[in-house]
Amino acid sequence: TEVLQGRSKPQIKKSTFGGCCGFEKKFVLLSSLLSCCDCLAHVFRRKKELKARTVWLGCPEKCEEKYPKNGIKNQKYNIFTFVPGVLYQQFKFFLNLYFLVVACSQFVPSLKIGYLYTYWAPLGFVLAVTVVREAVDEVRRFQRDKEMNSQLYSKLTNQRIPADMIFLRTSEKTGSCFIRTDQLDGETDWKLKVAVSCTQRLPADLFSISAYVYAQRPQLDIHSFEGNFTREDTDPQIHESLSIENTLWASTVVASGTVIGVVIYTGKETRSVLNTSYAKNKVGLLDLELNRLTKALFLAQVVLSVVMVALQGFVGPWFRNLFRFIVLFSYIIPISLRVNLDMGKSAYGWMIMKDENIPGTVVRTSTIPEELGRLVYLLTDKTGTLTQNEMIFKRLHLGTVSYGTDTMDEIQNHIIHSSTTTTSGLTPSRKTQTSGPKVRKSVSSRIHEAVKAIALCHNVTPVYESHTAVNGEAESAEADQDFSDDNRTYQASSPDEVALVRWTESVGLTLVNRDLTSLQLKTPSGQILSFHILQIFPFTSESKRMGIIVREESTGNITFYMKGADVAMASIVQYNDWLEEECGNMAREGLRTLVVAKKSLSEEQYQDFENRYNQAKLSIHDRALKVAAVLESLEREMELLCLTGVEDQLQTDVRPTLELLRNAGIKIWMLTGDKLETATCIAKSSHLVSRNQDIHVFKSVSNRGEAHLELNAFRRKHDCALVISGDSLEVCLRYYEHEFVELACQCPAVVCCRCSPTQKAQIVTLLQQHTANRTCAIGDGGNDVSMIQAAHCGIGIEGKEGKQASLAADFSITQFKHIGRLLMVHGRNSYKRSAALGQFVMHRGMIISTMQAVFSSIFFFASVPLYQGFLMVGYATIYTMFPVFSLVLDQDVKPDMALLYPELYKDLTKGRSLSFKTFLIWVLISIYQGGILMYGALLLFESEFVHVVAISFTALILTELLMVALTIRTWHWLMVVAEFFSLGCYLASLAFLNEYFDLSFITTWPFLWKVSAITLVSCLPLYIIKYLKRKFSPPSYSKLSS
Repeated sequence: TEVLQGRSKPQIKKSTFGGCCGFEKKFVLLSSLLSCCDCLAHVFRRKKELKARTVWLGCPEKCEEKYPKNGIKNQKYNIFTFVPGVLYQQFKFFLNLYFLVVACSQFVPSLKIGYLYTYWAPLGFVLAVTVVREAVDEVRRFQRDKEMNSQLYSKLTNQRIPADMIFLRTSEKTGSCFIRTDQLDGETDWKLKVAVSCTQRLPADLFSISAYVYAQRPQLDIHSFEGNFTREDTDPQIHESLSIENTLWASTVVASGTVIGVVIYTGKETRSVLNTSYAKNKVGLLDLELNRLTKALFLAQVVLSVVMVALQGFVGPWFRNLFRFIVLFSYIIPISLRVNLDMGKSAYGWMIMKDENIPGTVVRTSTIPEELGRLVYLLTDKTGTLTQNEMIFKRLHLGTVSYGTDTMDEIQNHIIHSSTTTTSGLTPSRKTQTSGPKVRKSVSSRIHEAVKAIALCHNVTPVYESHTAVNGEAESAEADQDFSDDNRTYQASSPDEVALVRWTESVGLTLVNRDLTSLQLKTPSGQILSFHILQIFPFTSESKRMGIIVREESTGNITFYMKGADVAMASIVQYNDWLEEECGNMAREGLRTLVVAKKSLSEEQYQDFENRYNQAKLSIHDRALKVAAVLESLEREMELLCLTGVEDQLQTDVRPTLELLRNAGIKIWMLTGDKLETATCIAKSSHLVSRNQDIHVFKSVSNRGEAHLELNAFRRKHDCALVISGDSLEVCLRYYEHEFVELACQCPAVVCCRCSPTQKAQIVTLLQQHTANRTCAIGDGGNDVSMIQAAHCGIGIEGKEGKQASLAADFSITQFKHIGRLLMVHGRNSYKRSAALGQFVMHRGMIISTMQAVFSSIFFFASVPLYQGFLMVGYATIYTMFPVFSLVLDQDVKPDMALLYPELYKDLTKGRSLSFKTFLIWVLISIYQGGILMYGALLLFESEFVHVVAISFTALILTELLMVALTIRTWHWLMVVAEFFSLGCYLASLAFLNEYFDLSFITTWPFLWKVSAITLVSCLPLYIIKYLKRKFSPPSYSKLSS
């Protein structure tokens, strides 16, 4: 048994998971390398099948099974799998595997082309950077896990429950307490939990009894639980059924009182861990596209080598010559491609984090910044992401008069007037009802009745935090005496109810005390109105309303108050001609509406109802139907008091941000664990669903036939938003997965409510499988982690629900509105720059391979390198590296323009910046320029062959520098520095390259004019083509710039 006090956690030491978790991860790795291990892993997993269990109170020795240790593990590798795992992640890509094979071939003397360092140094650098980066990330994860797992839990405050428990006893007199579940289901409103009645009544220590808990096997569903509590040392034995209301799940926080519980699930068997997916290595679409292009280049390289050997006539050791040609043309796929792209990604991450317009943004995964520029679907959480989860009372409508935020002082004046003119605090409503003719009530009287109804009809409890209290009794006494305590807070299972009670307090009618049987209000004059609670009818998703019957102690009057959704209350209240219209008006404003009504009961009426109600509650058969029938007999011709409008405060600039994303062609899906009505209301108020759009609410379905009918009904709707619950979604996906996803993807917006964390991740995966488009998930709570990790790009918001989502995400932001700039500006720049950088680096390799092919074909197809040693290393590094890498500073559109015209983002999703078409253009440019440089040098050289090397290599360097200038769209001062620095480095190094160049020749005029002529012929036509294209067929961004 474990003890919690206040907002505290059990006395459990968290430690790392047992060996089974790490061993299972090793199996996953090995199975990806060796398919024969699949069956062995399957057998291993079957042995660890989750089972039901019996947990004895205070007797752990009676436990027959061994269960997981209670710890968390977010590491991708362990000490044994780190090196193999990182190497596998690197060499599973064709690009790196190709470089490894080429580098290894240089150990074979007959295949050796140049110096070993020209192949191994770049490869070693790439691997070193990758291993160090992964090691740093892994150490950080290990340190975070160690910090969490080494915590000793005692009576500590502001910490989360670390294991799943059954609630046995509480210090609260009511036998219940409130918990916060924000990290589990995303809802920050408090949930009421009830202690096991048998242990709650026990005066003695729980260790002194012989009892056990039977718990079902661990499962994903956080909203259900089945179990039994049995006490054996009594005659007869006590058996009590356990349900979800008796549980305290891990990652929740106890918000009131002291509780005692028994742990039933630990570690990876807890609900929160079962609903969390493990982190995976994410690979960007651009990397996959470049991987395909490198395969095409490799194929071209092999074909070129075969052609060379064929033109030789397959003479001599032709097979060896074939491999020598393959190595010789290996520069077609430059190893610097990986280095440049990885360094570029790091630069983009640095730019994002340094952007003053989105302060606090953190890039946690530096490998996928280009994904931000390719997104088609954005899947967002609601609570804490789109909304602040702060309810504000906005509107009170009485039928003939409406009050808004600017006229609340009038309501306050009416309440003050009513409380001073009536000694009991009652309006003369009962007199007017029984005195024959119906007299029209004054506005002041109607307002007082409405406010009093709102102040009474709820499940809110005021809580006082006394600084001088030493125990619970003293604290309660303090609360009774000091109703004006500034430390008063309200706790309830719904933030809407708290907003209503806070509003009644602001206008003068304050809820000061409440327990299971009584309720007290304080008027502006300081008078206390006491009410006895006779019955409470809680809100359910089926009834969509809640009610309360109270007796005022000063007068003995019994009143039945009810509030609920307009669809449920319309048939209950007396006929009126304004309710439907005003509900529609408030809904269009994005307000959450509640209809409030009352009915006065005589003593005889109530006694008759109570007898019938108690009989119905004791029924064995059809209990729920009989109880509902009795209650419906009371819900007739109720007096309509008012209509309330409450607004869930949206995050700053949510509406313009969502509009920006929609205009950018991004489809937005809202996945929330909240109620259907709430989700629909937020979808309207945030303009996720535009005002002129219809909303199709997918009816609740439970079998294949119902799902088929509802899908057919949905198919007939056009251009309407879809709202569906998690249960109905599960049924549809079970029987009609393809049809449902196809229809949903055609909707401008989709809202999925009552979604579990696992369902959120499943929806992300479905979109990825059925649409092949890039997905982004954004959330702020622990319940969003699975969704964030499943998406191609995960964004976490640091908010009230903690940092769990932020730490698990690829990108972390502080406000939802920052996503606009993150995608439109940084996503665009990252993708465009990487596309240009990748293609230019490949061009740099293809041009020199073309020159090598021309050289070999002229000199009798000899497999001899044109440039050797430092010339090749210098060409790929110091001579051209800085100007080429400066492309990461290029931008086609200014940030303000990208945000002003989000439609430009649509072009990015089509992938036109890097495609086989653009790649083919660069191939043709490379062949043209390589041919010109080599043939020109051979044509113009006069005596020594070394002059060919000097002329062609110098023209090659100049051509590359000019091509960078041709590619740049917006100049940056660092680009100019890089160009001149590289040119200066080359000119300075000529003095030391006497091994390759004739120094006396390169200082003559013939050398200069020949180099200039060749460079001009290779570059000038391309500049002319670019100018003509810009003039007659400009891209969309250049039109805007002009």
